[in-house]
Amino acid sequence: MAEEEVKEQNEKAEDETQTAQDQTESEEKAEGENADSSKGADGEVPSEEEKKEVTPEEKIAELEKENADLKDQLLRRAADFDNYRKRMIKEKQETFDYANANLLADLLDSLDNFDRTVDAGATATDVKSVVDGIKMVNSNLVKMLESKYGLTSYGAEGDEFDPDVHEAIGRVEEEGKDKETLKQVYLKGYKLKDKVIRNAKVMVSVPKK
Repeated sequence: MAEEEVKEQNEKAEDETQTAQDQTESEEKAEGENADSSKGADGEVPSEEEKKEVTPEEKIAELEKENADLKDQLLRRAADFDNYRKRMIKEKQETFDYANANLLADLLDSLDNFDRTVDAGATATDVKSVVDGIKMVNSNLVKMLESKYGLTSYGAEGDEFDPDVHEAIGRVEEEGKDKETLKQVYLKGYKLKDKVIRNAKVMVSVPKK
């Protein structure tokens, strides 16, 4: 009889232990489900900002702010470009206005020398000295233009006629000519480096037919 009671007590104790374990597992499972339900689709727990739902009014206000910022940036860029354009126009105009400043400054010495020659000629008794003074001023001017600016003259009697650089204002037939040459130069031609800036005006001798 005593053995049966002990056995019943042991079985009862085992049942109670199993019940306690089942209850614990159920509670743990429930806690796990609650934790999973609080996570987002990516398995992370959403922040307070994510949990807070954005209203349409807030979304509109945010878009309006972004639009205002973009408009402000656009206006600033437009103003910067307009200032740049005006500055370029001003610099271009100044370059055009003062492009010949160096040349004119170099010509001042020649002008001063001409003024001195004219003043000296007013009281000079020797015409030759006046002429020599003019020749000197002319020589210095030509050398300056050639050396500093590459301006050279061309066209001399006897040169072969070239229609690309000479402008014939008349023609004269001559015996013994085998090609067209310059008989007389009325106006010298000028080149700026390799570019003709004024054709020479000439009378041309042509072979007599």
